[in-house]
Amino acid sequence: MPYIPSSRQYSVVTATSRSRGGSEVHCRSDDSPLLFEPLTLEAVPHIRPFLELSKARTCDFSIGGLLMWSEYFNYTYSIYKDTLYIKGVTEDDVTRPAFSLPVGASSLSESLDVLKGYCRSHGCMPLVFSAVPEIYVEQLRSLGAADITMLDDWGDYLYEAQSLATLSGKKLGKKRNHVNRFMLDNPDYLFEPMTSAMVSEVREFYSQIHLPLSKPVLADIEREQVMCVLDNLDRYGFEGAVLSVPGQGIVAFTLGEVIGDTLYTHIEKIDHLVAGAGETVNKLFAEMMIARHPDLRYINREEDVGDPGLRRAKESYHPVAVLSKYNVEMG
Repeated sequence: MPYIPSSRQYSVVTATSRSRGGSEVHCRSDDSPLLFEPLTLEAVPHIRPFLELSKARTCDFSIGGLLMWSEYFNYTYSIYKDTLYIKGVTEDDVTRPAFSLPVGASSLSESLDVLKGYCRSHGCMPLVFSAVPEIYVEQLRSLGAADITMLDDWGDYLYEAQSLATLSGKKLGKKRNHVNRFMLDNPDYLFEPMTSAMVSEVREFYSQIHLPLSKPVLADIEREQVMCVLDNLDRYGFEGAVLSVPGQGIVAFTLGEVIGDTLYTHIEKIDHLVAGAGETVNKLFAEMMIARHPDLRYINREEDVGDPGLRRAKESYHPVAVLSKYNVEMG
């Protein structure tokens, strides 16, 4: 069963905005063993094994969730004693350094000591963790958490993989109807795995149909990063698919990655003028990925970032959980 946030109420304040981080100085103090380096494509082979250890099922512990937003959140990383440390900024104050929960061989208590030493050496006390999955809040509280801040608009929508692949049940009846209508209108449609040979055509499609989010800064960054992923498809290690119809060409494409039992759908772009294209590419991609990864149980379709249209779309598929995240300041 997926982790479903409990009804336990925390004493929290809310934060709703994110901004681009400032410049990063890559240095190491004699008092700290951590050396933070830019989180770029070159880092992927080094950090992927650690991300595969995470049990959180939130997109912040995926290659796409980190790399696509690396510049925006000024992410850097360090590996020490077989443990991955990621540094960025807080969502509500870009002048304030923050860290992801460390992942690896060290215990959380040991990692806290390492990070507190780093923060003391670099003048960034108190230690702050960002985008903490709710399942770790109580553990951090027991280790001395002073303030807990819920991050509005940044909870990940988690779905049963089989549910998205079959669209069975009364709640998803409208989705099934949209898929059936698409297939009836386009009996010769083509759904195929994305390859590097398709990138040029996919880029052209995306440049024509791209519609910005209600938050233009996020939309601009997303557009840039989607193009970057397409240009470096093999290096990201994503799996994707393209939906096309005769005479029109591409009408939708999607890209994601599998970590553990969860598929993270990082990119899904649709021609909304083609009825049912979105529901169809979503369903067929889930089917394809389950066939490729028999142990796949969940699909994470990430946050709605406060966009009303995205929120309605994600809620309409009836997630089994919305994985809340928090900023946690340690005492």
